[in-house]
Amino acid sequence: MSREPLRPEPFRLEPIFSPRIWGARSLAPLYPEKSDLKEPLGEAWLTGFDCRVASGPFKGKTLREAWQEMPAEWRGSKMADRGEFPLLVKFIFPTDKLSIQVHPDDAYAKAHEGGAGGRGKTEMWHVVSAEPHAQILAGLKPGVDKRAFLEGLEKETLESLFQAHPVRAGDTIFVPAGTPHTIGSGMIILEVQEYSDLTYRVYDYGRVDAQGRPRELHIDKALQVMNFGATSARKTSRLSLPADDLQRSLLVACPYFAVEEWEPAGPFVMRTDPSHFDLLVSISADGFLNQIPCRRGDCWLLPANLGEYNFLPLEKPATLLRTYPPDLNVVRAELWEAGHDKTVAREAVFD
Repeated sequence: MSREPLRPEPFRLEPIFSPRIWGARSLAPLYPEKSDLKEPLGEAWLTGFDCRVASGPFKGKTLREAWQEMPAEWRGSKMADRGEFPLLVKFIFPTDKLSIQVHPDDAYAKAHEGGAGGRGKTEMWHVVSAEPHAQILAGLKPGVDKRAFLEGLEKETLESLFQAHPVRAGDTIFVPAGTPHTIGSGMIILEVQEYSDLTYRVYDYGRVDAQGRPRELHIDKALQVMNFGATSARKTSRLSLPADDLQRSLLVACPYFAVEEWEPAGPFVMRTDPSHFDLLVSISADGFLNQIPCRRGDCWLLPANLGEYNFLPLEKPATLLRTYPPDLNVVRAELWEAGHDKTVAREAVFD
């Protein structure tokens, strides 16, 4: 007897909170229940393999288990044969600088890091909130070569070699693999990335862990993957996209992910694309997704074959971020439909 196909419906993922030496003791307002913490939490993983499904037919399973059992039409035609879930989405809560670090690209990771998944790490950061003078260092200044970098490492003057990006709420920075970087303090970041946890730490500001030990550095590997030339790490432009009931903007798109910001003035209706699933993260408002309660900080997976769905925000202003594995030709076509010329379209779309 054949089984009836699963009826597609959005499902929520439970975040996993990770302690970090540079983290915060309160994650409000996104997670007000995480306040007065005994140890600092630095990250909330929204789509970790071990995140539990909180609703729907896969309730109680991990995301990894759900992905393996998920019908191909839920994943979408673009992802139907993908062995593992492709995107890692997380919130970052720094109250101190992260280490100066770099991530490998796919080719290096496949050749040298098979045991760690063999995938590189291209990522983007969207600034949810920021204190005055908050900044991110991403990419080296022109002319900084390996010799100058090693000299800066020895003299502990590495920060002076970086391009500084002052940030405020709403900014987005694209960070391709191979870009040395660090995130500063006093902000909340939403990060979207290839699903990889490969980080080569170069400098950690002399910090030690709870046992008094310095964290491991990976200088040799970092120097092998680091981009000492021109970098495409930079703030991206917010480009409008077609939509009827909300302000919809493209923040960034690359072969691994596209990220959009949605700002509804009231209830709205959208449709999924049968070629890919969507992830929808509520940044600033509670609401209802298909009549299901949705809180700020929630991450929902929308099956590719869901079709039409609706969202009702309960607060104004409301901000949602949508991310998905894109077809870049489709993204460009939408930009041109919105009236952007090809030169402008290149500002937020990276091949």
